Amino acid sequence: MATVLKHPEAKTLPVPNGDFYKIESNLSAEELAILTKVRSFVETRVSPIINKYWVEDAFPFELIAPLKELDIGHLGIGRSGRPLLVGLIAQEFMRVDPSFATFYGVHTGLAMGSIALLGSEQQKQKWLPPMEQFEQIGCFGLTEPLVRSGTGGGLLTTAKRDGDEWILNGEKKWIGNATWCDISIIWARSLDDNQVKGFIVENKTPGFSVEKIENKMALKVVQNGHITMENCRVPEANRLQKANSFRETALVLRETRSGVGWAATGIQKGAFELAVKYAQERLQFGKPIGSFQMVQDLIARMLGNLTASQSMMLRLAEIEEAGELTDQQASLAKAFTTQRMRETVAWARELHGANGILVDSNIGRLFADAEAIYSYEGTFQMQNLIVAKAATGLSAFV
Repeated sequence: MATVLKHPEAKTLPVPNGDFYKIESNLSAEELAILTKVRSFVETRVSPIINKYWVEDAFPFELIAPLKELDIGHLGIGRSGRPLLVGLIAQEFMRVDPSFATFYGVHTGLAMGSIALLGSEQQKQKWLPPMEQFEQIGCFGLTEPLVRSGTGGGLLTTAKRDGDEWILNGEKKWIGNATWCDISIIWARSLDDNQVKGFIVENKTPGFSVEKIENKMALKVVQNGHITMENCRVPEANRLQKANSFRETALVLRETRSGVGWAATGIQKGAFELAVKYAQERLQFGKPIGSFQMVQDLIARMLGNLTASQSMMLRLAEIEEAGELTDQQASLAKAFTTQRMRETVAWARELHGANGILVDSNIGRLFADAEAIYSYEGTFQMQNLIVAKAATGLSAFV
């Protein structure tokens, strides 16, 4: 890590704290204990090794066993755990490493959430228990090489019913966990009724292949895959029984889109706390740079963005817990927090100066990873169109 000169009184300064409005005080004692356990895991197990894996574009499989010991796999969409606790867990993972957090979110949110919300009771009983224990890992195959924002009406991957089986043909791209996971939730357009349907595809199924996407500049620890399906046969028993149109797919995305809001907030929290610590320790002209007015201005701006995002996400969690969350509300949160995230990590990297481009400083990794969070699960512009349509009653979609 870059050398930072510490001034003699550094130990008397406050510990960087990104919970300025005490959002975590809304948790019960039991929930706070769970969050504290997660915080210890990311700080003692993830943080010391993650830069090495990020540079090597590799996944830290050694973390799966200790992750299992946290016993949090059952918390999430359609299962258990208050939305606020689930969101704060996501924030905690993101604060330290967005890549490992994305692996966790894809598995417990998108993959398990699809089964929990749209699967039959038999499917839930078969797949969810081993997934909760991280004994089987899942991914979520919606995005395609030629279809991204337009997935609602233009999926090119097709499904054709053939007796008790479905034949899948097509491609999926940018699918996190795809290169090594056990099952993929694949969304395809039925040739029989032209509706989007979901399938649980075991990755060893003949006709199903995955190629790792190389040379990424963000979320390098996440192993993204390009999936190809050529006459891939999936039993009817593996079709998500409650997923019969894109409206059902959107139910999953609504829940996970709010999760991206927490992700963007978590990156801001990590960037802010790194910036404060650096400003307290880094000396220039015989003083810590945190005592300079322009640096303090940046810190205050970062904290404002972070606290505004946390406050929005707290209210969103309350709405979600009441069962009243709408697509438009989730989209506004995703758009707002990711835009604020971009500003916050840029200011934090600026504050670090040249040291900010070193992976060892951690902020450079957060800065790069934020670009992926800004785009995935629907771009900023697409979210704004969803929100503005609700506000005006007029559609700008073409």
